[in-house]
Order: sequence, then structure tokens, then C-alpha cells
Amino acid sequence: MKLFNSLTGKKEEFKPINPGKVLMYSCGPTVYNYFHIGNARPFIIFDTLRRYFEYTGYKVKFVQNFTDIDDKMINKANELGITVKELAQQYIDEYFIDAKGLGIKEASVHPCATDNIAEIIKMVKDLEDKGFAYAVDGDVYFSTKKFAEYGKLSHQPLEDLEAGARIEVDSRKQDAMDFALWKKQKEGEPAWESPWGMGRPGWHIECSVMANKFLAPTIDIHSGGKDLIFPHHENEIAQSECANGKPFANYWLHNGYINVDNRKMSKSLGNFFTVRDVAKEFDYEVIRFFMLSAHYRSPINFSKDLMEQSKNGLERIYTCLEKLTFMLDSADGTITADETKAFENLLKFKQEFTDAMDDDVNTASAISAIFNLVKEVNMTVNGTVSKEYAEKIIALIRELGGVLGLLQKEVTKPIPKEVQDLIDARQKARADKDFAKADEIRDKLLEMGITLKDTRQGVQIIYNK
Repeated sequence: MKLFNSLTGKKEEFKPINPGKVLMYSCGPTVYNYFHIGNARPFIIFDTLRRYFEYTGYKVKFVQNFTDIDDKMINKANELGITVKELAQQYIDEYFIDAKGLGIKEASVHPCATDNIAEIIKMVKDLEDKGFAYAVDGDVYFSTKKFAEYGKLSHQPLEDLEAGARIEVDSRKQDAMDFALWKKQKEGEPAWESPWGMGRPGWHIECSVMANKFLAPTIDIHSGGKDLIFPHHENEIAQSECANGKPFANYWLHNGYINVDNRKMSKSLGNFFTVRDVAKEFDYEVIRFFMLSAHYRSPINFSKDLMEQSKNGLERIYTCLEKLTFMLDSADGTITADETKAFENLLKFKQEFTDAMDDDVNTASAISAIFNLVKEVNMTVNGTVSKEYAEKIIALIRELGGVLGLLQKEVTKPIPKEVQDLIDARQKARADKDFAKADEIRDKLLEMGITLKDTRQGVQIIYNK
């Protein structure tokens, strides 16, 4: 398997530190609101990578944090008249609702910054003792010029980063690019005791601490959105490697940006959507399918038309599953020699799928492999088939879909008595050659969102989406 490593700027063969195991850290949300579609992309992408590792036999320890203390959270809690802790818990709970809807598996560990204050203070103190950090009036800053490799993830020298960065002016810092490891308490803010007085963690330090605590000083993969490369991930590397004296992560993976209707997503432009907003119009699974329909490193454009296309594409695959499931009702017997040969031919699409995933998690091509499989099934599987053959095809589609966190829903629905009575009445009318009445019943069912398809195996009920 090859992954594009942002650190080296090229695709590299994935070689874990420990054979058969993957240590993976991915940046989670700041929990002061529902997460938006831009957040959803890395959550879905790196959940899919984790799923694929597990599918291929790796044991994965996956850590995704919750940032539960920062300026935005403090301001929001003050606006609502609640504590920061109450605000955090509210939106952690909301995160899990949306994440479950999107098919995102829970991480092995979901640590919160405020539950790891002692470890954060220890790392900050270690950095200070080693000369990489300095205290000023209750604040502690990391000295970027003390880390010779600062900028290696961004592939820019410190001077260029400084020129392009939005820097908070603070005359107390030794250098404009130095960043806060620990922040002195301001009036009304939550705070913890520390060697520098009452205060709270800076943003970047929590991920370094929690990756070290729950995984190891050196991990296999660190991932997140492209927007986190600088300064967040750059700062994580600096403080982690100075504190531990070891490389922080061997592979850095970053997904591309999301635009909305070809414009940057922004609250000021009125094109800012939370996943909860979008899920009111489109099923969560459609959102996930949409996110995986492009290569993760490419920018992706979100629009209603593209979501409709994703909905239709997902439905085409489910329609194939519905057809095969319907065939099971009348199918019998074990797989025949011809069917065995035909199924072996279908396995080429499984190889196509794994080749795509091995090529830097190319989910777009992996989905194309599933579409090619479905197309072949639709062309070749008609009429009477053995139950075993139909079951094997269903299992194959669901197996590949499961790697992507898709195509696991049941496709059969209980038939309401009213509908079954109409179907029975239509069948009787057809048997009596009363085709006008049969057509009338068919049209009535169509108005109810139900299409009847007459097949050799009987009447197939198709619920119109």
C-alpha cells in the first residue's frame, strides 16, 4: 500500500513501526457547535483508511481528540450562560449522533484536552527545562527558532512562514512566530494550577500530549485537513520532537478543501452548512458517498446538484441489491459450475477495488470498481439463479461497500396490508384478463410511491426514492 506523505511530498510504501499494527492519530473537532461538512470530510476519509487497514488484517489503534477548551468555547459558553464543560458535553453528544449517521466508527480513544491537564503541564515543563520554551508573566511560549527543522511539513523556511502568517502581535514574545503552550488565566476563564500560575493549555499542545499518551512518542500516521498543516501540525511536530527527542509521525496525511457552489465555505457568504443541516435533506449515507466520490487529496465542490448525483449513484447500487434479494425468495439449490465460473469472473472487481485503495486510498476508483461490479451483475444475472450464487454476489457488494462504510442497509421492507391487498387484487385482475382494472391498481400504487415489476420470479416491489 502506498500513501502520499505530506512530510516528504511523495507517495511512499506504508511500513508500520510494528508489523501488523497501526498507530493512528487524527485531529477531532472543537466542540462548541455541530460539525460542518468541511469537518466531515477528514472524519469520513480517515475512518475509511482505518476500515481498510482493518479489512486487510491490521490491528489499528485510532485516537481522535475533542478540543474542549479554547477561546471560541469560552465565548460561546458565556453567550449561553453555561459552563465550558456543559457546552463541551452537549456538542460531544451531538458529534456522536452525526458521526453514527455518517457511519464513522468510534475511535479507540476519544480523549479530551481537559482530562489530560497533568500530562500537558508535564510536557510544557519538559520543553521549558530543555530550553525550547520560555515563560512570560504566566504564559509559556515555544521558541520556534530553537527547532532547526521548523517548517519541514509546510516545506517552507521559517522566514517565508512568518511573512505569510497572520501573527498575533505580542511584544512579550522573543520572536513573532513563537506560539503559546500555556495561557495565563483571564478573568472569568476556566483555569488549572500550574508552575506558571493559574492558566489553561494552548491549542497545539493537546494533540502532542494525547498522541504520546495514548499511542507512542512516534506514531505511524497523523492525519487531518489540509488547513491544519500550518500552524497546527507544524507546531505539533516542533513541540513533540523537542520534548521526546524522536520523530513524531512517520506519515502525514491531509485531505483537500471543500468549496460550496465553487466558492470557499464561509459564514459571511451564507454558504456554511453543518452536517445536521444537510442531513435534513439528504440521507447521512449520501453525504458519506459524496465525500468518498473524489480522491481525498483533491479539492471537492459541494452543491445540491452533486448531492443529487450522489443520491442517484448510491440508489443504483441499492437497486441491484434489491434485485438480488428479491431473487432469493424464489431461488433454490447450490451454486452451479457455470455460476461458480461467473462468480470467479466477478472477483476481478474486488481486485480492482483493492488496487485502488492500495493506491493512496483512492476511494473514487474504489467506488468505480463497485459500479463496474454492479453493471456486470445487472447484465449477466437475470432469470433463475441459485440461492447460493445470489447470496455470494450480495455478500461481495456488501463486503466492498463495508470497507467504505456504505451499503449495509437492509433492502427489504415489510409490505403494509393495504399494499399487499392491492397487489393481490391486481394479480387477480390479470388472471381474469381484466387489464384495465390491473392498470388502474398499478397506477394507484404508483401514486403511493410503489412500482411493480413483473418478473419470472413473480412481482417485484420497488419503492420509489
